[in-house]
Amino acid sequence: MNELTRLSANAVVDLLRGGEVTPLEAVDAAAARIEAVNPLVNALPTLCLDRARDHARKLMTNPPTREEPAWHLSGLPIAVKDLVNVAGVRTTLGSPVFADHVPERSDLLVENLERRGAIVIAKANTPEFGHGANTFNEVFGKTLNPWNTMLTSGGSSGGSAAALATGQVWLATGSDLGCSLRTPAAFCSVVGLRPSPGRVAVGPRGAPIGEVWDTLNVEGSMGRTVADVALMLDAQAVWHPMDPLSLPPPSTSFRQSVARPKAPARVAFSPDLGVVPVEPELKEICSSAARRFGELGATVEEACPDLSDAREIFHVLRAHHLVGELAPVIEAHYDRIKPEVIWNFEEGLKLGSGDVTRAERGRAALYYRVVEFFRRYDLLLTPATAVAPFDVNQRYVTEVAGRKLDTYYDWYWICYAITVTSCPALSVPCGFTASGLPVGLQMVGPPRGEASVLAAAAVFEELTGIAGRLPIEPRTGSA
Repeated sequence: MNELTRLSANAVVDLLRGGEVTPLEAVDAAAARIEAVNPLVNALPTLCLDRARDHARKLMTNPPTREEPAWHLSGLPIAVKDLVNVAGVRTTLGSPVFADHVPERSDLLVENLERRGAIVIAKANTPEFGHGANTFNEVFGKTLNPWNTMLTSGGSSGGSAAALATGQVWLATGSDLGCSLRTPAAFCSVVGLRPSPGRVAVGPRGAPIGEVWDTLNVEGSMGRTVADVALMLDAQAVWHPMDPLSLPPPSTSFRQSVARPKAPARVAFSPDLGVVPVEPELKEICSSAARRFGELGATVEEACPDLSDAREIFHVLRAHHLVGELAPVIEAHYDRIKPEVIWNFEEGLKLGSGDVTRAERGRAALYYRVVEFFRRYDLLLTPATAVAPFDVNQRYVTEVAGRKLDTYYDWYWICYAITVTSCPALSVPCGFTASGLPVGLQMVGPPRGEASVLAAAAVFEELTGIAGRLPIEPRTGSA
């Protein structure tokens, strides 16, 4: 069972498809691993093992046919971030307001994954409403970094990332508004993909009800390897009429795109996007990683699009989004919600229509600049984070490279500047600090260019060999 949890998601799915492993055996293997290591990191606070085993038995009674697509998950257990409703399973959104919430119906994201052969085995921890890039909340407490359990796993998909790194699950869902797939992936040395808006259908949510036209917050994929993330994205990528932004799946699967990946020809690297404070050690590690594309025959140049107004645009649109998504909940439970969310909500209430209009116009102009940039380059590389993992008891970073920051989210500026472009962005492990902490390289592709980003990440991953270090046993250390 322990050996099964060490395999990649693709390898386990192949075993499931071939009948060499049953879905019930996969559930039992994951459950045993969760029991062994989750108490050390607190990644998966809510288990649904009875539900998972019932689902496994149903799949065994009516197994997928040989005609099912290669990306069908065939009974693979996964974790679902605790912002997403799973029918009959406690879903808290990391908030005491929803501490006892048990939805009757799953969100569209879960329905689609289960229809395509996934088995939900657990809910992954998240900060309250997914806001903030350190995974802690008043319901379940802190999720710890398996590379050093004194440190944060990042957020808001920190539970998913820590569970993957320790071998508790093979795949996990995550969402990303400002950095929430990319930062925890970088902090835990796994792979996290923020896809284009609409690539993963979301549809109507349970409680609270989200904005159906939202292009800032997307659902994405997390795995231990690039190929595993491609497998999961294939299972997630579906058009659905309940999501007006949803896209049809590509004619060539993402799994096929990474099976025989093509290296990019023209690569741009920026250590700081021209405006973002980044710690020097991370700049150097990521710069060295970017230069390795030269070994694959690529031209690597230091360049980036003009993102000088991305911070102002994001500040306005994030606050506006928060009001649209959470106003009824916050207004009814003002004194029960963490102060960072309240501050951001109040920033949103201050906005007038002119503020939002200017931000949207600025975002449109920024988008056109980015499109022009990708006429010259195939890929943009940056550090995935501005800092290394930090003390889990520190709510957020207040200073980077000697520069004091204005908000609780400015320390992940390097990621949210990319959010406003709507381009797909992936964090892939690229090295370690002098103290042994993981570092992620952010790979950004042209609009709807998930296939090219995944392909570039796959050739880079093979070049570095870092993916082979997972899963790990949680390591204790000092902050």
